[in-house]
Amino acid sequence: MGAAKGKRMPRAVREQQMMDAAVRTFAERGYRAASMDEIAELAGVSKPLVYLYLNSKEELFTACIRRERTTLVEAVRSAITPGEPADGQLWSGLRAFFTHTAEHPYGWAVLHTQARTQGEPFAREVAVMREEIVAFVTLLIAEAAREVHRDPSLAEREVAGLAEALVGAAEALAVWANTTEGVTAKQAATTLMNFAWAGLGNLMRGEPWTPPR
Repeated sequence: MGAAKGKRMPRAVREQQMMDAAVRTFAERGYRAASMDEIAELAGVSKPLVYLYLNSKEELFTACIRRERTTLVEAVRSAITPGEPADGQLWSGLRAFFTHTAEHPYGWAVLHTQARTQGEPFAREVAVMREEIVAFVTLLIAEAAREVHRDPSLAEREVAGLAEALVGAAEALAVWANTTEGVTAKQAATTLMNFAWAGLGNLMRGEPWTPPR
């Protein structure tokens, strides 16, 4: 990327180029160990230019988290077609999630590994993303359950725990899929559907599992 040094280009393009380099550096080196010199070198620009465009290392890391958070949430939301059966919507969302995390492994590493371990305010930035996805999944499951049970008063809190568990499983599975050779996004999504939908399907039919007395 050094060949790009000195080449004139629009500010927005140059800024994204620097952020791409920053995301990769933070993912590979960790927030503490990553240096602005490394980021500038990878981006093919001078270190003063990185500071001019993106200010401090802390602000750069925050900007990277927000960009990766936004693109991941948008990828999941845009993949789901309202009005589809609940299992179809969940399948579409999971495939989009695993496809995105596989195609953007550095971004996923920044969100799932780096940001969460660096304390506030970075961890909070990721928590906002997770809360949004959990709320979205909760609403999806609740709406499907209301339709099946013909009970418009069914509270979202009754399925909120299932959404938390499902999102947590997806996060863990994405890490496994990205570090296990030969696992595709479709296979990862199928694995989670096989694991989760049996239980969700029983819930929809009014046949939840209950512990033995």
